Amino acid sequence: MLFINYPKCTTCQKAKKFLEQKGAAFEDRNIKEQNPTAEELSGWIAKSGLPVKRFFNTSGMLYREMGLKDRLPEMSEQEMIELLATDGMLVKRPLLVADETVLVGFKETEWEKVFG
Repeated sequence: MLFINYPKCTTCQKAKKFLEQKGAAFEDRNIKEQNPTAEELSGWIAKSGLPVKRFFNTSGMLYREMGLKDRLPEMSEQEMIELLATDGMLVKRPLLVADETVLVGFKETEWEKVFG
């Protein structure tokens, strides 16, 4: 599994603790140091079954500074993916990429289903 997070984010810290408590083996990746590529994002979005918009960190400063709330509806999916790939701080985190699923953000009940 690939665990993509921002170490200073408290939600990411909770998610990491959850994984460690479950004894899950995962690769830890700092989203700020190693931003997901457009290709990675395209694959993860397809695997997740979620709309591209769910991958945006809507509470982030960069999202607000760029006025994306108003700009996203006018963009194509490919344009959104390419924008996400420009800066990890635009991407909602944590992201957990497993064989069968991709989890966006940390909701313990959703994560519990994967680790049952």
